[in-house]
Amino acid sequence: MTELVARPSSLTDRMIRAARLDVPLYNEVEADITATSQALTVVVIAAVASGIGSAIGVAIAGRPVAALGALIGGIVVGIVGWAAWSYVTYFVGTRFFGGVATYGELLRTLGFAYSPGVLLILRFIPALGGLIALIVTIWQIVTGFIAVREALDFDNGKAVATIVIGFVAYLIVLAIVGIILAAVGVGAAVLGGM
Repeated sequence: MTELVARPSSLTDRMIRAARLDVPLYNEVEADITATSQALTVVVIAAVASGIGSAIGVAIAGRPVAALGALIGGIVVGIVGWAAWSYVTYFVGTRFFGGVATYGELLRTLGFAYSPGVLLILRFIPALGGLIALIVTIWQIVTGFIAVREALDFDNGKAVATIVIGFVAYLIVLAIVGIILAAVGVGAAVLGGM
């Protein structure tokens, strides 16, 4: 008799489920300690897509040299932002609102919440790029809400409060990274491409 072994979900399948707001997916990756590397991969894919979209936009605007900076900056901001947002959300959620989670659980669920960010590769499209970026941003806020709520085992109110505080901290980190990148000559292209 052959024993059936459950195969872990593929990265693509998990990303699609995350983008579709499939709540069980967030619980699945929360519990799957081997999914942390997949979550990092999702963040890198979304960051590269965003960086490429920004770089193409900067190049189209007649600044081809700044395009490389936009690409590198987009990747750095995506990864640092994910780590910072995950940690702040973990800290705020567990310390102030009584959430139950580990930092790894937040890393995984919030990493998969970046899945819609793949569409940011299209942000360079004239007249539509800004709209695409806005839609993806709203979509990622919703996926982030589900990720936080499920990872911390919260009700909706506590999840919103945690996200608001976490997002403010994320913006502060983003600004600091932007200042550092500007100091080394990359930030101007990144901030110009946003």
